[in-house]
Amino acid sequence: MTHTIHVSQVGRAMARSLGLNEDLTEAICLAHDVGHSPFGHTGEDALSPFVEGEWLHSEHGVRTMSLLEPQNLTHEVLDGIRAHSWKIEPQPETPEAWLCRFADRIAYLTHDVSDALRAGVLEYHDLPVRTLTTFGATSREWIGAMINAVVETSYQSGRVEMDEVHLEVMGELRDFMFERVYMRPEEEFEKEKAILVIQDLVGYYREHPHEVPDSYTVPDAEPLTRAIDYVAGMTDRFALNTHDRLFRPTLLD
Repeated sequence: MTHTIHVSQVGRAMARSLGLNEDLTEAICLAHDVGHSPFGHTGEDALSPFVEGEWLHSEHGVRTMSLLEPQNLTHEVLDGIRAHSWKIEPQPETPEAWLCRFADRIAYLTHDVSDALRAGVLEYHDLPVRTLTTFGATSREWIGAMINAVVETSYQSGRVEMDEVHLEVMGELRDFMFERVYMRPEEEFEKEKAILVIQDLVGYYREHPHEVPDSYTVPDAEPLTRAIDYVAGMTDRFALNTHDRLFRPTLLD
């Protein structure tokens, strides 16, 4: 929720500066991650073996907002949800959706760096030098610099984009975070546990589709789809508690 609010604030600020549709931008930003499964992007890795191709939280977000929890959203909002991730093709249809792409990356990079520093996972001197010389010394300065880079470049070019220098440095920071934080060896064990929890739950509810509440899926969905819809809609805590209830050995066992 904190991330979603941050993305919405950044996106709306850029929309206002560029004279774009603030309400559309905010709607996309508020809904962009609604399709996330438990444990964030790890959930995508856990659910992908159950589907053809790749299970994407962006696609599930569209499914959630248009079918599972229909909100009568416009095509433009749903398209922004679908394409808010940078790896998704085709690209967004509206400039407001492009703002969400940038706002999402600005929000999670600046927040995750702050969290990693606070937790002792990173030390300040570990940060890439180009990040500090380009964006500034603090997370507040980083956010301002990244927003300004998008606004100023977009104003000059007539389309939502960031200049090559700032975009390159942002990419370097993202690569650094993946190497030093997101994919560090210490996280692999936790990631494997999270994948096991999700896959166990999907397997269980595929075999027991009658235990999936109808409100979490569509009535005529096949057992595997019912299971994925239900598990994908769980919070981390609910998934762990449910897995504990279903799979923890008891004294009677």
